[in-house]
Amino acid sequence: MKAAKIVLATWFGSGYFPFASGTVGTAATVPLVLGLWWLDNLALHAAALVAVTLLGLWAATGAEKLFGRKDPGQVVIDESAGYLVATLLIAPSWMNLAASFFLFRLFDVIKPWPARRLEALPGAWGIMIDDLFAGFYANLVLQVLIVVWENV
Repeated sequence: MKAAKIVLATWFGSGYFPFASGTVGTAATVPLVLGLWWLDNLALHAAALVAVTLLGLWAATGAEKLFGRKDPGQVVIDESAGYLVATLLIAPSWMNLAASFFLFRLFDVIKPWPARRLEALPGAWGIMIDDLFAGFYANLVLQVLIVVWENV
């Protein structure tokens, strides 16, 4: 059980990258997003988001103790869940894939309100929730950019 938690928390080991582990964890989620976009099923994308979030909450529980620090960099399943939020309801295209990636990473780093405050929650909730908000902000901004781009 402990091994499964580590595999999921580190999103299949991508969290062990020596620098920018959040970016690498997000990149490791791109194949899942592409698969979901290819299947073109909103309910499946939403179900994957819920599943990854719940698995993240389960896997991240105890991660701080295991890795010896609050919100350890090795735990990147939160980036996976957040990136699934960022790509939900976004039309599949390489431009949208790149824009959602960039916007998600931007909002994950700057953590606009209330993400930074929510990051202070204890344990798995503090690890996961700020990335879900970063994904929401990225999605919202990208939705606006798409509408503006299509009407220019």
